Amino acid sequence: MKRIFHKYSIAFYLFAFIAPLFFSSCGQQIPPTGGPRDTIPPMLVLAVPNQGALNFKGDKIILTFDEYINLDNPFEKLVYSPTPKKNPLVEGKLKNVTIKIKDTLEENTTYSIDFTNSLRDINENNPLRDFTYTFSTGSYIDSGFLFGKVFIAETGKVDSTLIAMLQQNFDDSAVAKEKPKYYTKLKGDGSFAFKFIKPGKYNLFALKDADGGKTYNQPSEMIAFLDSPVTVGVDTAMRLYAFEEPHEEIIKPKATAAKPDQKKVDPKKTEDKRLKFNNNLEGAKQDILSPFILIAENVIKEFDTAKIRLTDKDFNRIGNYSLQQDTSGKQFIVDLKWPENTEYKLIIEKDFATDSLNNKYIKTDTLSFITKRTTEYGSLDIKIDNIDTASHPIIMLKKENKIFLQQKIVEKRYRIKLFKPGDYQIEILYDLNNNGKWDTGNFWEKRQPEHNIPSKQVLQIKANWDNEVKVDLSIIK
Repeated sequence: MKRIFHKYSIAFYLFAFIAPLFFSSCGQQIPPTGGPRDTIPPMLVLAVPNQGALNFKGDKIILTFDEYINLDNPFEKLVYSPTPKKNPLVEGKLKNVTIKIKDTLEENTTYSIDFTNSLRDINENNPLRDFTYTFSTGSYIDSGFLFGKVFIAETGKVDSTLIAMLQQNFDDSAVAKEKPKYYTKLKGDGSFAFKFIKPGKYNLFALKDADGGKTYNQPSEMIAFLDSPVTVGVDTAMRLYAFEEPHEEIIKPKATAAKPDQKKVDPKKTEDKRLKFNNNLEGAKQDILSPFILIAENVIKEFDTAKIRLTDKDFNRIGNYSLQQDTSGKQFIVDLKWPENTEYKLIIEKDFATDSLNNKYIKTDTLSFITKRTTEYGSLDIKIDNIDTASHPIIMLKKENKIFLQQKIVEKRYRIKLFKPGDYQIEILYDLNNNGKWDTGNFWEKRQPEHNIPSKQVLQIKANWDNEVKVDLSIIK
């Protein structure tokens, strides 16, 4: 009996130890681990009527997808073609998108609804891209298409917030009074695509549609246009340049200043009436290709040029420089043909200047600096091919939107002995009126803007180096 008792006692204790582990694991929900992330967007599995339906007579469309969907802001993101007078009512619920048509459909017309990036799945937010539902009230689907790209004329860059429009009314004022027959949104690279449109002649525009009306009714709206109509079915790819017409900006009235007892006054600011200047030195070094600039925060209303002077390192006055206030009134420009590796001192005496807030320069200061060596610059050799002098091209080198070189192109080669090191964007301005600057266009006068086109080339100027660059104007258009 003792042996039997011992045997079953061991079994009992083992069961008592293992059972809690077993039952606790059964009650605990452990999420599955591993497995690939879902990257597949929702897919259309059923459409009523069918995708590409002909002889459509109804007023309701139901699209069913293979998973639960989220329809994001259909009022703003969906694009209807042709442009309806009344937008359909669109609702996304569970796996379905329901479209209720509020407009009277035209006979023998192809209709399409571009969902852009509005359709996504619920779980991973994967967008269904380039999905368009198409149907026709006639016996066939129109096959006309037109592609193109829109550039900002002044910069050569793109702006995907513009829309492209096709207008069947050829009256000049139609773009300001009527919605277009077709419109589409630009993609991120500035391109557009019209599909399933009726072949024929159209005026093509691009518009920065500020008020959503799809009409050109504000001078501040960017517009682009072609000089002649396009023929859908013949023409396939177009390029437009958008611009703002010259206009006077509306100046909003300034808010009425609060009374002194209504404003919170910082005592430190009221006490500090010192006029302070910044400058354009680069680590106490002066660029030998540029003037020295003193920069104030506010406009300088009074100054005495006798109380500022440039000297050498031994305080001997330099006499062959100029000192001028710029047009903004906030800067003083000290211009000199700077020799390399030379020490200077700029002495600014007390009461040199007073700004528009009556802050005064209250202490005499001496600013010491040295000019750069020529070895801190690189030389530049520009070789240019395929020059068309009739378009008056100008080459510009820019860095951080600042122009460091602007050269009218009439020769095939330009050499510059000294140039600041750095990475520069090459741009070509086609200066059609030959006035040395970019000029905007005017739709009503049928005047196109001048084109400022950035090259894909990035020019890297190295210090103490002979830098060469070749520019082919035939591929920068």
